[in-house]
Amino acid sequence: MKKKVKTNVGIVDAFMRITLGFSLLSMGQKKDSGWLTVLGSLKIAEGITRFCPVLHLLGRNSVKGSFCKDIMDDIERVIED
Repeated sequence: MKKKVKTNVGIVDAFMRITLGFSLLSMGQKKDSGWLTVLGSLKIAEGITRFCPVLHLLGRNSVKGSFCKDIMDDIERVIED
């Protein structure tokens, strides 16, 4: 049975990651930088799969505006304290 990975990256965020990834990938190839190439490849993969391991570890989600809601909830908690 296949497990489906739950997406935690929204559509707009995914397109931004893919665009940034291709930019970093081309810069890495032009400057012969392995780090930029790897980082660009990771961003492209995150955009295509719509899953970000860092967001997963932080318990965040950018699907349907929930990321902004989480940030606003955090700000309200800080103001109340």
